[in-house]
Amino acid sequence: MIAICGLTCTDCPAYIATQKNDDQARAQVAEMWSKEFKVYLRPEDINCDGCLSDNGRRFNYCQVCEIRRCGQDKLVQNCAYCDDYACEKLTAFFALGPGSKITLDKIRESL
Repeated sequence: MIAICGLTCTDCPAYIATQKNDDQARAQVAEMWSKEFKVYLRPEDINCDGCLSDNGRRFNYCQVCEIRRCGQDKLVQNCAYCDDYACEKLTAFFALGPGSKITLDKIRESL
């Protein structure tokens, strides 16, 4: 499952903890991301069925993610399918998640 931004949801520790319903894993992810992103996250904040989920649980940042919202507005499967690939927002995101660029570039090459 590839998120709109190119992250692989099925590799995400929040997605994995949610799908396994593993509270210990949720606690570990909350602690790790709290330190990494300098925010306070509780284990109960770690629930996600993936960015593409319309009715499922999504990590709280996904609710406000501009890239996700843009992709939904443009009705694209992910940013690789967008005529504006790679926009400023996405390029800035690639600095944080360079693997996303690789994933989206591969998808784009196959179109």
